[in-house]
Amino acid sequence: MRHGTIPRMTSRPTEAQHLRDLARLRRVRDRIDRDYAQPLDVETLARDAGMSAGHLSRQFRIAYGEPPYAYLMTRRVERAMALLRRGDMSVTDVCFSVGCGSLGTFTTRFTELVGVPPGVYRRQDANTTEGIPSCVARQVTRPIRNREAPDPTPELASAPQSTT
Repeated sequence: MRHGTIPRMTSRPTEAQHLRDLARLRRVRDRIDRDYAQPLDVETLARDAGMSAGHLSRQFRIAYGEPPYAYLMTRRVERAMALLRRGDMSVTDVCFSVGCGSLGTFTTRFTELVGVPPGVYRRQDANTTEGIPSCVARQVTRPIRNREAPDPTPELASAPQSTT
């Protein structure tokens, strides 16, 4: 750089910085997958990743389609579904074993993701994956957000009216 010239600043990250951020995001996601039952919050995840909470949330959503807290709750609900299908634990025990601190929050989030409350799921879906390999059962039972789930009552197209 010549003396007297001002370096050009840009708000766009370099390719190397982008790759470093993606590696950090992958480590955050892996930590959530591994430690879902531990007390985790976005601030702690961000601090441990060397990012601000806002930056982590924005970049995580871009990379994985949902913010870190929603991803964490999805992992907790997936595990809760497996425990409820086993049928040997109460809903309260399942709630606390997957890392949720509030039965009300757990029930609300479970219902949002699965479509039915955990007690109903436990009664209806016990043994539904019996005899299915676990790798297939996980795909079949993965929670779908209600806004992404297909509408169970499709609108019927009205028949064209005759003008004769």
